Amino acid sequence: MEARTIVIVEDHVLLSQAISSLVNSFNDFNVLYLCKNGQELVDKLKSNAKQPDIVLMDVNMPIMNGIETTLHLTNNYPSINVLALSVEENEDIIIKMLKAGAKGYLLKDVEKNILETALHEVLDKGFYHTRDVAKLLVNTLNDDYQNNKTHLKEREIEFIKLVCTELTYKEIAERMFLSPKTIDGYRDTLFYKLQVKNRIGLVIYAIKNKIYNI
Repeated sequence: MEARTIVIVEDHVLLSQAISSLVNSFNDFNVLYLCKNGQELVDKLKSNAKQPDIVLMDVNMPIMNGIETTLHLTNNYPSINVLALSVEENEDIIIKMLKAGAKGYLLKDVEKNILETALHEVLDKGFYHTRDVAKLLVNTLNDDYQNNKTHLKEREIEFIKLVCTELTYKEIAERMFLSPKTIDGYRDTLFYKLQVKNRIGLVIYAIKNKIYNI
């Protein structure tokens, strides 16, 4: 089987080279090239450089960061899968990367075998999340609900769409003309109903079920 191709976008050169060596040690993957930031990747793709199957994307980079670059790839090169690789554990950052189109989010202290598994699963299943990030994504989606939106009420869908924005829960309450206590009730009901434990879980559900369109 032909090796699947990877591009690494990382502003720390030594780390980028180390990740490249690691990925090249996997039987089924080959690193095409390295980029120091998102703009360098965009420029390469515009100059007809070979498109990879997966981009391992850092989040915090100069010139063009991971979120901006991921959104650009989603809009212009949808066949390229983005797998975030970052030290950032901030919930807002993870949500922004997922909303931009990232198929998964790895922390940089991830084990070698987890990285290899993640690369395979992004290609085979379309997404992957590590156990480290699972502290925020715990119990992602229950199979019973994964492909079924019919059980959701209209106001619940409206709430989920607003959760995918940068509004706070208080601001969502104001937008929906409801009290913060009622919004807390919507949130807790959906956490239980969809088997997720936080806002990121709701965002993932919305993206996968086309409630929120990137």
